Amino acid sequence: MFECFREGAGEVLERPDYLDDFGRFYGSGIRFLAKIERGQTFKEQGSPSWDAFASGDWAGALRLIEAERDSVAAYFQDAARRGLAFRRLRVVEFPVTPYLQWEMNSFRLRSELGEEIRVLDARAIADLERDGPLPEVVVLGNSVMYTVIYDEELKGAGARRFLDPEQIKTTVAEFEYLYRKGEEFSEFFKREIAPLGPPAGH
Repeated sequence: MFECFREGAGEVLERPDYLDDFGRFYGSGIRFLAKIERGQTFKEQGSPSWDAFASGDWAGALRLIEAERDSVAAYFQDAARRGLAFRRLRVVEFPVTPYLQWEMNSFRLRSELGEEIRVLDARAIADLERDGPLPEVVVLGNSVMYTVIYDEELKGAGARRFLDPEQIKTTVAEFEYLYRKGEEFSEFFKREIAPLGPPAGH
């Protein structure tokens, strides 16, 4: 699966160019946005909640997530008016990392407000990862897809872009297959995340 992403294929875009490119396609009338997220820890640029989490202020991080409710709701309301659906598949390893615990609380808000999120236990795809972990993939309709590039500090550094319609069609089918295998987000959150105390070291 996801063979087209192997061995450095795709056109490399630096972060500013990736963000501009993403914005152009996002506003072009696409009907769906699909994401696969595989890494278990990242550094989130421009997120006050992540900054609070990283500094050890767990309560503050949760407050800042909730403070985004109105803006996130407006974002998904606008998407709904344009007929744009968001689907995300989050691969999770156990025990969950502190980062992932923070991210899941952020996803809880997004899930409540319109994003369709499912969670997949990494153990369920071990046979698909013999040659390496699944790529971090973003698909915008039938128009373009990216695999995200991270630097040595695990910050987003850009992406590799793919425009071939057949590659996009195949990737969407592979995404849908894995998405169906995932667990509905609210059930996962209730069982695995809600009972947890503040992350270790935070």
